[in-house]
Amino acid sequence: MCSIIHIDISGTNYDFPVVYDTFFNKYINISKLRENTGFITFDPGFKNTSITKSSISFINGDKGELLYRGYSIEDLTDKCSFLETIYLILNGELPNIVQLKSFSKKVRELNFINKEIYQIIEKFPKFYHPMEILSSLTHILTTFENYNNLTNNEEMYLSLLAKFPMLAAITYRKKFGLPLSFSKEKICYTSNILKMFFSSKNKSFFNNKIVIDSLDKLFILHADHEQNCSTTTVRLLGTAHVGLFSSISAGITALWGRLHGGANQAVIEMLEYILKSGGNIKKWINKAKNKKDPFRLMGFGHRIYKSFDPRAKIAKKLAENLLNKLEISDPILEIAKNIEEQALKDSYFIEKKLYPNIDFYSGIIYKAIGIPKDMFTVMFAIGRLPGWIAHWKETISNKDPLCRPRQVYTGYKKRNIVRNL
Repeated sequence: MCSIIHIDISGTNYDFPVVYDTFFNKYINISKLRENTGFITFDPGFKNTSITKSSISFINGDKGELLYRGYSIEDLTDKCSFLETIYLILNGELPNIVQLKSFSKKVRELNFINKEIYQIIEKFPKFYHPMEILSSLTHILTTFENYNNLTNNEEMYLSLLAKFPMLAAITYRKKFGLPLSFSKEKICYTSNILKMFFSSKNKSFFNNKIVIDSLDKLFILHADHEQNCSTTTVRLLGTAHVGLFSSISAGITALWGRLHGGANQAVIEMLEYILKSGGNIKKWINKAKNKKDPFRLMGFGHRIYKSFDPRAKIAKKLAENLLNKLEISDPILEIAKNIEEQALKDSYFIEKKLYPNIDFYSGIIYKAIGIPKDMFTVMFAIGRLPGWIAHWKETISNKDPLCRPRQVYTGYKKRNIVRNL
């Protein structure tokens, strides 16, 4: 197997090392490109640049495959819980019964937050977006958690896993003027999240097994996804030796972007608008195909997947099963299914490989459970948290160098100040 590639640049031949991943995909190591040739690569959006080595997740975009630590997303959602998946992502292997019980117990024991955080939350206006509040509260945790942020501290990771859903629930209940609902030790991780969100004096917490199972599987689908925008943000801050809580806070902000995690909210808003406008699917399909029309069909296409997003296939089944079991007749789901059916038969979408991604169905699941639209991305963040922690942990363990991209400067050359007095 060739480990060196020869590249001719302006008539001179240069040798560059070739790096291989587990599946023998080839990567040219250009770390000394400028030093040896005087050239710098230009790759907007890092579309063709690998910034690190990682063993956490792998995407085969051509085949529509997603693996966590070597296990397929289909296998994990079929056979494992979200807590087992968290353990896998953080530790590299699935837990046995003893390890899972110990892991679960440790997380439950850390289900508390400093009372002063409750006082801080009272100072936030209700009109703030939940993602703003969640990001702020996660950063504030740094003040109350006495950890050396740059060591491999298992309790620090477990503490964040325990406290993060509490911060999300506090954010939700603050937003809607509900009294605080505290964590309960003797129920599973996902059930506890639902309890903290939905319990009240007049209503027992949401303990429907179908709801719990659907949310648990959706969290698994969100748990990690290679070097996406928010994960890369977390890793980038890690290379600067920014602490875990502050790095995750930045990841939350990145996830909030409408082209990243905020897309699930955008999908629901789009579907609701189509329904309100008469539900003429063909009209909106044609608008999406018209390059001069500003309308964009949210939830279709993915930079990495060139075939169907495997998470979308699972999420679609989850949505259909959930609505069926809860006996919910949702016209939004019907519009989504009709859009998918028509788009997948359309030559425009086929040629451009525009298939539904997970955002197309995840919002429908959240909506059926009773999660408000502006909390969709908060739920996404809960699911993505183990991946963020694992990547930050890997960055620190690998001692990745400080991320410092280059640029193509297009401004003025050096000039002098001339004053007209």
